[in-house]
Amino acid sequence: MGACDVSFARSIRLTLGATALAATALTAVPAAAQDNSEVRIRKLEAEVRALQRKVFPGGDGKFFEPEISTGQGSVTFTPANPSTTAVTDILARLDAMEAQMQQLTAQVEENGNSYRDLASRLAALEVTSGVAAPGNPLPAATGPSALAPATATPAPAAARPAPTPAAAARPAGPTAERLAAVQAIMKPQTDDAGDDEYSYGFRLWDAKFFPEAQQQLALFLEKYPNHARTSWARNLLGRAYLDDGKPREAAPWFLKNYQADKQSARAPDSLLYLAESMIQLKDTDRACIALAEFSETYPAVASGRLKDQYEANRKKVKCN
Repeated sequence: MGACDVSFARSIRLTLGATALAATALTAVPAAAQDNSEVRIRKLEAEVRALQRKVFPGGDGKFFEPEISTGQGSVTFTPANPSTTAVTDILARLDAMEAQMQQLTAQVEENGNSYRDLASRLAALEVTSGVAAPGNPLPAATGPSALAPATATPAPAAARPAPTPAAAARPAGPTAERLAAVQAIMKPQTDDAGDDEYSYGFRLWDAKFFPEAQQQLALFLEKYPNHARTSWARNLLGRAYLDDGKPREAAPWFLKNYQADKQSARAPDSLLYLAESMIQLKDTDRACIALAEFSETYPAVASGRLKDQYEANRKKVKCN
């Protein structure tokens, strides 16, 4: 090989070497840039996830998608507008709450008006009838039309007639036969002492020992004012007086039982028996007030459980 050929071959090798170096350099630059970009992207993704955990604590998937692992690393899918659904839900719930508050406010106002109307009617019933519940006396301005006890102020001793021989011979207390009959009525003995006291009073009333039933039921109410049978006992005590021919003494217990709790077990019965007491006292106006209150307050009971008694009382008086 001549000198020219050697020189030409050397030039070719130098050119190829330079080209290879240039190609290597050109290839290395994009690769380095690509690696740097990948690191920055992963860093940004980590910061976004940290921000999401800060804004939406818990990260339970309610506001953004969980990370889904692919074959090429972790990819995070975030909705385009994650707050839109949550805000819309909150606004909808606020609208519903406002609607409910409006309904509750209207119901409270309606109940308040109804309560004031009932209170006014009861006040009118008390004033016009003069019947005061036990422990709740009427004011002195009720006037002569008020119901006064049958035993008014006793006359002086000199003005009272001397007792007749028959009255003097009348025994001062119950007879031995009556005492034996009362003692024959057994008092229940259970784990509920209060219920036993009430049941014993009921048995005395059922056996028509009305004075003894009155005493027993009054004792129960004094000892157990908050017992589950309290409404039953007040109503039964009024009935014990009413069945004993004492409507004036019965009326206050019926009125008290109705006023104490209008939703109690025997409140409807007491209001109806109050009307019956007024009927026996020949006070039509007061009886009509009680009957109207009963039909308005307890329409279901007036057409159901106490329908017969209600209709019977209505036939006894003529109301406007």
